[in-house]
Amino acid sequence: MSKDIDMWLAVLLVSLCGLVQGLYRVDPLVSTNKGLIRGLRSDEGHAKFLGVPYAVVDKNNPFGPSVPHPGFDDIFDAYVSSVCPQVANDVAIGTIDCLTLNIYVPSAATTQNRLPVMVWIHGGAFVTGSAQAEGTPNYLLRNDVIVVAINYRLGAYGFMCLDIPEVPGNQGLKDQVLALRWVNENIEAFGGDASQITIFGESAGGMSVNLHLLSSYETLFQKAIIQSGPALSPWLIVEPDKTIPIKLANALDFETEDTLEALEYLASVDVHTLAKVAYDLKITGSTGTDNPGTLPCIEKDIEGVESFITDHPMNINSPKLRNTPVIIGHTSNELPFQYGLADSDFFANYDFGLISAAFDLGNDWEDAVNDVRHFYIGDEPLDENVADKITDFASDFVFNHPTQRMAERILDIGGRTVYRYVFSYSGDRNLLKVLFNLEAPGAIHADELGYLFDNVELFGEQVTPEDQLMIDRLTTLWTNFAKYGDPTPTTSELLPVKWLPVSKTSQPYLNLDSDLTLEARPFHDRMAFWDLFYKLYRNQQKYTVSGK
Repeated sequence: MSKDIDMWLAVLLVSLCGLVQGLYRVDPLVSTNKGLIRGLRSDEGHAKFLGVPYAVVDKNNPFGPSVPHPGFDDIFDAYVSSVCPQVANDVAIGTIDCLTLNIYVPSAATTQNRLPVMVWIHGGAFVTGSAQAEGTPNYLLRNDVIVVAINYRLGAYGFMCLDIPEVPGNQGLKDQVLALRWVNENIEAFGGDASQITIFGESAGGMSVNLHLLSSYETLFQKAIIQSGPALSPWLIVEPDKTIPIKLANALDFETEDTLEALEYLASVDVHTLAKVAYDLKITGSTGTDNPGTLPCIEKDIEGVESFITDHPMNINSPKLRNTPVIIGHTSNELPFQYGLADSDFFANYDFGLISAAFDLGNDWEDAVNDVRHFYIGDEPLDENVADKITDFASDFVFNHPTQRMAERILDIGGRTVYRYVFSYSGDRNLLKVLFNLEAPGAIHADELGYLFDNVELFGEQVTPEDQLMIDRLTTLWTNFAKYGDPTPTTSELLPVKWLPVSKTSQPYLNLDSDLTLEARPFHDRMAFWDLFYKLYRNQQKYTVSGK
């Protein structure tokens, strides 16, 4: 008995010493439907669970459907995040065992105080990126929401669309569905509210969010934020290349013209080797316009196969779109992330070929292109002096006008709450401007992510007062929306403007700049031009759009 007391006192003494020195830490342990998961306590005080598996890839067919993870018999140590196979800086990285979640939980979350949940879907053109690529969600967590970030298969592993049961298409999006199901079934164990889930994403992540609103799956979220990711972008809706498996196999010296034979061989190839070959062949390096690459697709109905979408997004009349509050928007100057690094020859030889991603104009091609050219650059010659105007054209065609059309479509089929924004702020944390060392007016594609996520490696620890104000404003707007379905339930010194949703008769939008201002109809003249263009060439769109 005396020995037991001595041991107990020793443990107590060690514990007290640890508390006094500020070193005592208990790694959080959560009991989920899938088993016990142990996470880490961050330096900021919240809990984080990294690399939690939600699904498993079939090693015999890593290009086909995944299945829910069976769970754990022993405690799962969620200490390390993972990355799906891809090429970064010309080097192949990642593992096929990558269908995992990063879960970040504020200390305020308990089973008695359940917090709203925000599920992040990363961008990267469906070929790169990861759950931790943008940084950590420390800024969002301060507003008492749980943040979950999804890893999903990319490139050839996630987005070959072959119209066969083995690889029907949209496998990466279906991975996301399994992730959302996992969150619905398990997030309450972390102190999350499964009836208060907001999905949000940027670029390919935003397009994923938009596509989830259109998908045939059950409702797995209550609100959605689409950042520079309208599903009506011509970058997204392209005819898939069904010869990709044969091209990849042949490039690896396996000669075949049989798709199933090629897939069987490719399943045996090292994932880094395959990712690099696909990248080198530009199968996974394309923007999706001149080369369809590996992107989401309109699936063919196949008996016994659960499909994601089987029609053009403009034709889908989804109950989710009617019942889910949405924030949708883009940056003020999207395309310098591609065109800002182009040389003078690029602009001197620019042919407005982007238009062919959405329209088959035939004999009308020359007249249509001349109309576009005259609208944007008048009679000026094609050279670097009109680079900004050409960039405006590309931004409008790929992001800005598709965003407006998507917002209008949601209203047309009965959507009740759609908020629009334009992110215009240019500070020291504009993500791609800093990453690419670009000088461009306003904000370019993905720039807002530096104010949503903490990325010390890129920006350092110091934050200017102006940038801190934008961080506080943007994260408060987003988390207010996750909590209340309204980004400005009340106005305040931080948020002095009431953000109004769009309607069929008015199109207000919040301009997120050094000052917050509620304005009307972003880029009105340019959008009116594209309204007319789509009306004039309605019957020559590449996909039949009924607008039903």
